[in-house]
Amino acid sequence: MTFRTGLLLGCAFLAGIAAGPQIAHLPLSGGHSLTSNALAASLAKDSDSDSPAENFRLLSLFGHVLEQVKANYVDQVSNRELIINALNGMLSGLDPHSSYMTEKQYADLQTRTKGEFGGLGLEVQPDDSHIRVVSPIDDTPAAKAGIKTGDYIVAIDGKNIDGLPLDEAVQRMRGKPDTKITLTLIREKTPKPIIVTMTRAIIHIQVIKSALYDSTGYIRVSEFNEETTPGLEAAYRKLKAEAHGHLTGLVLDLRSDPGGLLNQAIGVSADFIRNGEIVSTRARHAQESQRWDAHGTDITDGLPMVVLINGGSASASEIVAGALQDHQRAVLVGEKSFGKGSVQTILPIPGDGALRLTTARYYTPSGRSIQGLGIVPDVTVRETREDPGYSIREADLSHIIKNQGGNTAKPPTRVDLPSIVSSIPNEPPANWPAFDMTKPTTDFQLQQGLKIVRAMATGQHTAAATPTNPPHHD
Repeated sequence: MTFRTGLLLGCAFLAGIAAGPQIAHLPLSGGHSLTSNALAASLAKDSDSDSPAENFRLLSLFGHVLEQVKANYVDQVSNRELIINALNGMLSGLDPHSSYMTEKQYADLQTRTKGEFGGLGLEVQPDDSHIRVVSPIDDTPAAKAGIKTGDYIVAIDGKNIDGLPLDEAVQRMRGKPDTKITLTLIREKTPKPIIVTMTRAIIHIQVIKSALYDSTGYIRVSEFNEETTPGLEAAYRKLKAEAHGHLTGLVLDLRSDPGGLLNQAIGVSADFIRNGEIVSTRARHAQESQRWDAHGTDITDGLPMVVLINGGSASASEIVAGALQDHQRAVLVGEKSFGKGSVQTILPIPGDGALRLTTARYYTPSGRSIQGLGIVPDVTVRETREDPGYSIREADLSHIIKNQGGNTAKPPTRVDLPSIVSSIPNEPPANWPAFDMTKPTTDFQLQQGLKIVRAMATGQHTAAATPTNPPHHD
């Protein structure tokens, strides 16, 4: 099975670690120097060609290093461990989102996209030999314990995990439901480590949540897995029934949604865009480039819409936000998104896991690439008055792919924003209550989004909300 997916956020950055003592010269077994004269001479050309002779020289270098590590490394290591490390280095050196997955990691990914697994409810990524939290999943032990995006996990049950491979760290965090686990976290601007104790649980990802605020519907999408599009459609039907068929607007919440499956992003976009392009991808080979268009239906029949985004909105959620913004189908409210404009393909290797390989860039309906740039909301509203300390986005990651091929960096000019937009503050007032996920009235971005969508519903526009000619590009 091969499927295309805008995957989770890539690796973050962390200050480098000082190197330990170094040995200037080390005699090697068998009477060989570290690099033989013949091998050194063959590599001195530093050729970038892919000729058979050059390939042979490079493969000889790989074999030579493998042999020396096997013979002289301080601990005994297996060929499998060395080769897997080499594969990961090869792929992660291309961009932050390409990697090799063992069979176990690939099975975990397949389980994850189906929406249910065991553990704590944490999205994690390796980061320079550390484990960084990408995001806690809504309503899981991790979220309830207050773990935040950007936290670094440094110990599990009091045992340091610095340098531990990601899959081994994940295995330690997993366990039987109802068993305790303690994580030690490092958080920016927090002087002391944070220690949290949680109870493991079977995690069923509730990717869709909904609520009715007077006659305005609210749908939260936490990620894009196989349940997202049907779940969103069911949630909308439920909201419509609760409102007795009289919904006046909709708020779609994509904040801190790290992405997921491309086909689900297309499905969600197509639920609100009646016609025209949703997204296109351009691969290395032109024949593999694709374009997806809307299928002629809008499940809301044109209801006013607001989409909430922030720096954690990435990948598939950016595809949806970009499509709705370019078509001027919704007003985007919040903060600039993550900026991941690439698509990964999962390439299974029977019996040996899979490759997660960046194979294309994607473009919004107006032809822009948001790679490294993110999506700027139509109305900027900060979540809090506090300085976030740092916010890791695609542009902050190492060796990201270039932004290229787009015909514009900005969305089409909007002339349809309601007049209330000019009075929306860009941050909460000083006396705004602390955010409590159980109390929507404390969610400043949501409250501003509700104001805007209600103004749209009452006709407070400067121009028609639907463009005459939906944007597209060839």
